[in-house]
Amino acid sequence: MKRAERQYALVDLLRGARRPWSAARLAGEFGVSSRTIERDIGSLQLAGVPIYADHGAAGGYSILREYSLPPLNLSATESLAVLAGLALLDSSPYQGAARRARAKIAAVVQEEHRRPVQEMLGVMQVIDARPSTDDVVPLGILADVIAARRVVRLTYLGENEDGGPDPATGTVRDVETMGLLRAGDAWLLTGWCRLRDAIRGFRIERITRLEILGEVPPPRDPALLAADQARWPTRNLA
Repeated sequence: MKRAERQYALVDLLRGARRPWSAARLAGEFGVSSRTIERDIGSLQLAGVPIYADHGAAGGYSILREYSLPPLNLSATESLAVLAGLALLDSSPYQGAARRARAKIAAVVQEEHRRPVQEMLGVMQVIDARPSTDDVVPLGILADVIAARRVVRLTYLGENEDGGPDPATGTVRDVETMGLLRAGDAWLLTGWCRLRDAIRGFRIERITRLEILGEVPPPRDPALLAADQARWPTRNLA
């Protein structure tokens, strides 16, 4: 993320936060150092953004809620639907972007709707894919790969008897990336697998290594792609 983009996202996050955020927590959210966050906040303050620091154990950075509110009018039900939908992306490659978007929406929820919306979100639970381990490729990298539509070389684990990743059956594959697929409780990176010579979906919690190659995917026969995709019951989100 570029510096200007990070600073815009930082303002949106603080504007939607109910409590102050420490520099360390902000650094973890944006994947930078605490010193970088402090420099960003200093630059924003010099530009007139009303960010202030609360000291103490529960302290951190806050921003005036009224600052730069965009004109957005959503009902309580609409706000709940948008926030709940974005929460479902927390296990996807768009995890970071979804969290920042939730902060933006939360910041502009009408005051009379704020409490009921938060109460409903508090009682919603999601049984999602198995939690990833430290060996899994970071979700943010996958988002960049999908956007770039490049050829990637990935190490992919097979499935054991319990349905979990099996390190003993890993394969290395070159894949022409095509997009993202939600299948049941899992997110899959989809693409043309050169090992299988067909379209395949790779569960992201089983991708342990990924290298973006310098190669642009060659054109594929549309009829061949259509025939392969017809086996997958999908729904476009556009």
